[in-house]
Amino acid sequence: MSLPQVLRNRDFNLYWTGVVLSQIGTRGTVAANLYQVYQLTDSIAYTGLVGAAQAVALLVLSPLGGALADRVDRRRLLQAAQAVAMLVAVVLAWLTLTDRAQAWHVVLSVVLTTAAATFDQPARQALIPALVPKNQIAQAIALLNPSRELAILVGPLLAGLLIAVSGPGLMYVVDAASYGLLVAVLAMLRIPVLQPSAERRTVLGSIVEGARYITHRPLIYNLMALDLSATVFSAYRVLLPAIAVDVLHVGATGYGVLSAAPSAGALLATYFVFRTVERSRRQGRVLLVSTALYGGAALLLAHSPVFGLAVLAAGLLGAFDAMATTIRHAAVQIDTPDELRGRVTAFYQMSSRGGPAIGDVVVGAFAGLVGPVVALTVGAFGPLIVAGSFSLRDNVVRSYTGMVPEDAEVDGAPEPTTELPARQPTPGSS
Repeated sequence: MSLPQVLRNRDFNLYWTGVVLSQIGTRGTVAANLYQVYQLTDSIAYTGLVGAAQAVALLVLSPLGGALADRVDRRRLLQAAQAVAMLVAVVLAWLTLTDRAQAWHVVLSVVLTTAAATFDQPARQALIPALVPKNQIAQAIALLNPSRELAILVGPLLAGLLIAVSGPGLMYVVDAASYGLLVAVLAMLRIPVLQPSAERRTVLGSIVEGARYITHRPLIYNLMALDLSATVFSAYRVLLPAIAVDVLHVGATGYGVLSAAPSAGALLATYFVFRTVERSRRQGRVLLVSTALYGGAALLLAHSPVFGLAVLAAGLLGAFDAMATTIRHAAVQIDTPDELRGRVTAFYQMSSRGGPAIGDVVVGAFAGLVGPVVALTVGAFGPLIVAGSFSLRDNVVRSYTGMVPEDAEVDGAPEPTTELPARQPTPGSS
């Protein structure tokens, strides 16, 4: 069997490798942050402040990060953001290894790291069309997402092992090293420098232009609404420390396994996800089914009486999320011209990354009142209800095909490349 064309691209393969290495450290650190705060405070509500810290940084700084991604060299912006995050990881590692770390130190580190990521993520996503032809964007994202899940699988497992051995400090050391590796990989890429548009707007004007584009793209803003339904209501990761320690009684190592299970599920679904985005002409329907099944898997996790079933449920969450996320992310990149990709991606990440952060706060606070099982049970109905409402009537999401002409190039043309008209009726739930 011959390799897909996207895997014969030297720069994409380098970038792919660098992202995996960086995500190993990043995702391990997220798991360590949650566990460390819970360990220091014994409070689910306080643990939810980790999500609050992410939400504040994302919602405040994302538009600025997107504007910069469309105005400066995206590779240099990525390298600068990674360097800042590396410095934060070094400081947190020192505080933890010397037993000086307090819960507020961890929360502050999350604020700073997420602030750096708000400049990193728009540039990272917008860089993909510079690496591959437009008709390979969906396949590239279909590979990047599960490859990221590989890192998410390894990261929490590594975090669980290192926490069990000597606490979270060593995880932060690994995180710092992974940021340095991605900086080096980015320096090796052969990609064109972004050419700014002839009309040079102010930063605020650029942000407004990106927001205006989204308001005229029903596909994008409806995808954002669908994304939020799953990530806000079914924010299960903030509950995993309590589920592992207080419900299933499996400790730090079990928490590491449970945290890694969604990534394992996403990896096992990789081939099916790749083939779906490559061949299916009903990607909107697949997206809605995957979102509904995500809610069902959250219900199963909430009511799993034994550790093995909980791991299975978490794996299903990862598999259904991988399918839905790949379709959503590819649709946003395909439906956006190159000169606007940084800004549109930044606004989209306010739902794709801000949603889980807000969900951590909401679900964490709710769980502090009613417990993790009831909180996740109630939250699981969010994606089930919203996906169902999109499925009941014709709309831009249900009709989305995801197909791109084989000869399409990355030319930055503003015309939509899906087989949909520019304006479509939107569902009443959006």
